Amino acid sequence: MTNIERITDMEQCFDRVNVALRALEEAVDTITSLEEDILKLDAYYSGDEWKTDFRSDELGLLPQDLKRGVLSEDAIWNLLGRVDGVKHRMLDFVMTDLG
Repeated sequence: MTNIERITDMEQCFDRVNVALRALEEAVDTITSLEEDILKLDAYYSGDEWKTDFRSDELGLLPQDLKRGVLSEDAIWNLLGRVDGVKHRMLDFVMTDLG
């Protein structure tokens, strides 16, 4: 590989990492700013309020036009699982880099 080819290759690597890192920084800023929402959803789903709301929906006591995705039996569970999965992936990445 000539020095021109090597420099061109390294510039492409640099540009790809730079673009991805900027996107990751924005995503990390966004998700960390939502930590309170994540904790609130976790408390709601694991507490009695979700069960009460779910039961009200089953009994037809809620307005038909009410958005109720959080009452899906899997929606919050899956979302919180995805949050944990991303945290573990980030931790694995950091630990691999440190090791």
